[in-house]
Order: sequence, then structure tokens, then C-alpha cells
Amino acid sequence: MRYLVRDRMLAFHEEAWVETEHREKIFKVNRKFFRLRGTFVFVDTQGNQVASIVKKFFTLHHTILIERNGVVEARISKRAFTFFGDRFKVTLRDGRRLRIAGNFWDKEFDIQDRDQGITLAHISRRWFTVRDAYAVDVLSQEDPTLLIILAVCVDHTLQDMKGEKVTNL
Repeated sequence: MRYLVRDRMLAFHEEAWVETEHREKIFKVNRKFFRLRGTFVFVDTQGNQVASIVKKFFTLHHTILIERNGVVEARISKRAFTFFGDRFKVTLRDGRRLRIAGNFWDKEFDIQDRDQGITLAHISRRWFTVRDAYAVDVLSQEDPTLLIILAVCVDHTLQDMKGEKVTNL
């Protein structure tokens, strides 16, 4: 299933909407300001918090935690310097490991299961000429929400790497 992440360009606070391919809004991503750690919250259309993304500062590697119900579901780490190999590694709570690989310059990348070698989702800005939207094609029905959250985390990290302080989150 295809999901779209659309940013609100002129909002007072940074937010984005996650929509289905039929333009139904399912999640809103809010960034909470004035915290020592950068925090993003996924909220469903009824206002219930689905997950929170916590960007940890003061770490050797760029590290992001995904929390659901107060439990860390996944840890994303980005290597500071890589010439070969994975740039982003994901460790899930159950011990499984994912990798995020692809063309990060053009924002065309895949989320893959490292152990099984299968692609779980494909993220692309290819079909969108405006900067404020990208597609997340979820190929696995195991946990589509987690895959969408991972895509948002990588997009945020790539924006930070460019030095853009006002990101899409």
C-alpha cells in the first residue's frame, strides 16, 4: 500500500500529515519545541498518540529512538562516516535488524530486513516535483506504521545532514 507524507510548509510549528493513497489522513506528525532532545509525536486522527520519535543529542552516532507506549520499539543509528556499507541501521525490540539503503541524495531508498534479505518498504520523492511530499510504498503488512515512522526518521536525518534547521518535521 502507498502512503504519502505531506509537510505543512507555512505552519507556525512544524508538522506533517501521513495520508493513504486515497488522500485519507491517518497520522499527524508534530515536533515538540524547547526540549533538550528533539521529539516528534505521531498522533492518529482521533488525537491519540501512536508513537514518539526521540532524537538523542550528545551521542557518538546520530541515534533516534522510536517509542510506543513508553517502550523503545526501535533504535536507528547513522554512521558519521561511511564509504561503503549501510548508512542507517535499525535494531528492533525483538532483536531483528533492518537496513536502510539506497540513493540518499535523490531520496530513493529501501527498508530491508538484513537477515532475510527482503525489501519491506520503498521510499521515493521521484513522482513528486514539489519538496513537500514523498511516497512510502509498504510492501510488507507486518507493521506498516513502524515502516512509515522509519521513513520519516530517515528523511529528518537527511535534512539535518544538509544543515537545514527548519526540516519537514
